[in-house]
Amino acid sequence: MARRGAVLELTALVAVAGMALAACGGGGTAGPGGGDASTIRVLDYYNNEPDRSVYAKTLDTCGQQAGVKIEREVVPGASLIPKVLQQASSRTLPDVLMLDNPDVQQIAATGALAPISDFGLSTDGYAEGVVSASTFEGKVYGLQPVTNTIGLFYNKDLLAEAGITPPTTWDELKTAAAALTKGERYGVAFSAVADYEGAWQFLPFMWSNGGDETNIAGPETAQALQLWVDLVNSGSASRSVLNWGQADVKDQFAAGNAAMMVNGPWQFPALDKVQGLNYDVVPIPVPRAGATAVAPLGGETWTLPQTGNAARQAKAAEIVKCLNTDDTQLALASERNTVPTKTALRERFVSEVPRMAAFTAQVQTARSRTGKLGAEWPATATKIYTAVQTAITGGASPQQALQQAQNG
Repeated sequence: MARRGAVLELTALVAVAGMALAACGGGGTAGPGGGDASTIRVLDYYNNEPDRSVYAKTLDTCGQQAGVKIEREVVPGASLIPKVLQQASSRTLPDVLMLDNPDVQQIAATGALAPISDFGLSTDGYAEGVVSASTFEGKVYGLQPVTNTIGLFYNKDLLAEAGITPPTTWDELKTAAAALTKGERYGVAFSAVADYEGAWQFLPFMWSNGGDETNIAGPETAQALQLWVDLVNSGSASRSVLNWGQADVKDQFAAGNAAMMVNGPWQFPALDKVQGLNYDVVPIPVPRAGATAVAPLGGETWTLPQTGNAARQAKAAEIVKCLNTDDTQLALASERNTVPTKTALRERFVSEVPRMAAFTAQVQTARSRTGKLGAEWPATATKIYTAVQTAITGGASPQQALQQAQNG
């Protein structure tokens, strides 16, 4: 899931482009279900609560408004793309397909998706980064109702006890983390694990310092990686960050083993269950005062596969439109600890859900992971987390580690 920074490697999709295109059926009324549009098939990966129930209710409501019955299939996140490939080859693509936003461009490249403009849908008023994630070769292939990103959680009691205010710059982060490190407790925790979560967590530091994914060996990215290396080598962060996913980081923070952590709003439900944990969230610290925080955008996009059934596609477009009304965006954002993607809704949303203020602020300047590289992003993400691992383990300096990874 994008919300956990995960990105699937989908290079195999290029090889099956012909299969996906074969599923298109020429855009007529042939295809799965013939001309009948009374039932709309939906495929998504919201298999855990509360997301499963939230979307069941929302999709049913949208179905009622469109005058159709929703036939929904839910699969685990790791199973979604293999399922899509199987359906493309058997010409059984769903009418509405939810995709992790970094996967949209690679699926669109196969010809399996229809541009939303074919159905009169528009991205006017949406956050720029969200639109970028759903754009391929100048056309938009989906609408994303809500998004998310990451921030800096902090234990309010521990910081107050130490007389420390939440850090806003890298220097303040290093100073605060050092002062909060005591006994078995580390000042800060983050995920530097060797997978896409590790790359996802590194991006705010890399991008806010001017680092560029088209050249990860640049000095700006090396400086960001040096920050992480310094935090670990000084003892302010555990060396175990090399093995911690974001759920592990949350567990460390919840147990009082870390005074601060980098993480996302999907951790709120678990943290709220921890008795006596008094916490809050601020944006990720920036390299220097006045710099702009640039974080990655998560979340999922609702797309319209090329099923070859014009009547069903038209009804499917009504479902996607319904999922993106102002009221639905606000409801989904509130229920799922996410952020509405329409910029005009931000002020109202924060007034209704104040705890999401830091994340909502960061979304304004956040970026899509695939915005510059498109289908090449997964390969670059692998190089980023490989370099992070090499540098933190001491295998090479940050600059050398990044250069090695880029050349590899």
